[in-house]
Amino acid sequence: MTEDRIYSLPLSRVGDFEFDDDVADVFPDMIRRSVPGYASMLSMIGQCAETYILPETNVYDLGCSLGAATFAVRQNAVPDCRIHAVDSSAAMVARLRRTVGVETSEGAAVEVHEADIREVAVRNASFVVLNLTLQFLPPQERDSFVDRVSSGILPGGAMLLSEKISFSDAAENRLMTTLHHDFKRAHGYSDLEIAQKRTAIENRLVPETLQVHIERLRRAGFSTVCPWFQCFNFASVLAVK
Repeated sequence: MTEDRIYSLPLSRVGDFEFDDDVADVFPDMIRRSVPGYASMLSMIGQCAETYILPETNVYDLGCSLGAATFAVRQNAVPDCRIHAVDSSAAMVARLRRTVGVETSEGAAVEVHEADIREVAVRNASFVVLNLTLQFLPPQERDSFVDRVSSGILPGGAMLLSEKISFSDAAENRLMTTLHHDFKRAHGYSDLEIAQKRTAIENRLVPETLQVHIERLRRAGFSTVCPWFQCFNFASVLAVK
């Protein structure tokens, strides 16, 4: 695993965060050291895959990056479903295609798509994963996007949504941000790295409150919406049609 050192040196100008080759090279280390509870999120994705995926249905990992959720699904899915891993980053997709190419042929088929998730038609889906993905869409587009995804999920199917979240109470928001930064320091990031990464990503990642996510999912037609995990300012929700 290549260590993330992207923001370790002072930058004269911190540009917007991009999922480019540099990020793809260090992404497993970056997300492990940046997202508290990430391993638990992946474990739950695998468990839900076993629970909800039906034979001869589609499964979607929207915003798949290097495919951590895709492989968690594949390990637990029925073999005659089809998994669609979708990401708009050419660097991420290229690496994921190489990984899929050396995987055993046993188990569910995986199709990797380089595409904007907003342009992907979700059809005949028993399970959809949005793992730290929705937060990168413009807020004004999130309702319609979730509605479209929901319309392609079969009755009894499910969506697992994991997100960085904000808090309506300012003091709570400050506390959770402080604890998140402490988590990063405990995993080896310097104050400079934390500050420069925050500057880079603040215009790309716009978090919302957990309640906003819950209400959106309910409006989109999910009959059961269950927040199942929170660690500092990261949360995950299971929504069932």
